[in-house]
Amino acid sequence: MLLAIDCGNTNTVFSIWDGESFLATWRTSTEHQRTADQYYVWLSTLMKLRGIDAEITDVIVSSTVPRVVFNLRVLADRYFGTRAMVVGRPDCALPVDVRVDAGTQVGPDRLVNTVAGFDLYGGDLIVVDFGTATTFDVVDADGAYVGGVIAPGVNLSLQALHEAAAALPHVDISRPQTVVGTNTVACMQSGIFWGYVGLVREICARIKAERDRPMKIISTGGLAPLFQQTEALFDDFKDDLTMHGLTVIYSHNKT
Repeated sequence: MLLAIDCGNTNTVFSIWDGESFLATWRTSTEHQRTADQYYVWLSTLMKLRGIDAEITDVIVSSTVPRVVFNLRVLADRYFGTRAMVVGRPDCALPVDVRVDAGTQVGPDRLVNTVAGFDLYGGDLIVVDFGTATTFDVVDADGAYVGGVIAPGVNLSLQALHEAAAALPHVDISRPQTVVGTNTVACMQSGIFWGYVGLVREICARIKAERDRPMKIISTGGLAPLFQQTEALFDDFKDDLTMHGLTVIYSHNKT
């Protein structure tokens, strides 16, 4: 049984994979102070509540927060008796090439999304991930990661508005009823929502023009469903894209 862990700047997701499907998925806030013992108590309790008593034999980790990796590796070693694979480390091979400028470090989550996208949809992809940052990852015809775009995340932009302008409240993102707001909250929601619709459409259009070929656009991440229903921005939405990529990388290293 594989435990796949995706640690982002805001949340960390744990999924248990039985070789064919995910038995369960849980999400917790990312905190670098959390110890291996705390992770285990939390995870083992949730497994019992779901009636999962299968033994975890392997662990794979993708983390954009380097400080949490140590305790996750201790978790794998101490409680599951296995050495965790960590995406981005030399001993964790990728099934695709990474073609970027020499010395450039690409976020593990972006590499995992590339692997997953290519496995599910083939090449010539743009993967749009709505996380703490909104990222656009370009997958070549042969599955190679060839670069991308990083923009501020939706919630990060809302937080910046709230913190930088004393008169602006904190608001939740949602699709507004009209473009023109008639109160402060509606104005902010419209600016963020339609601003990001425009951002996604324009960046994807420019990537396609620069690449000069048809490309599928795949969305993932927490806020992707909100934008998925709007303006036909994406060809498909895959909620567990990153987790799928982790299983593909795991299988690649086990063969």
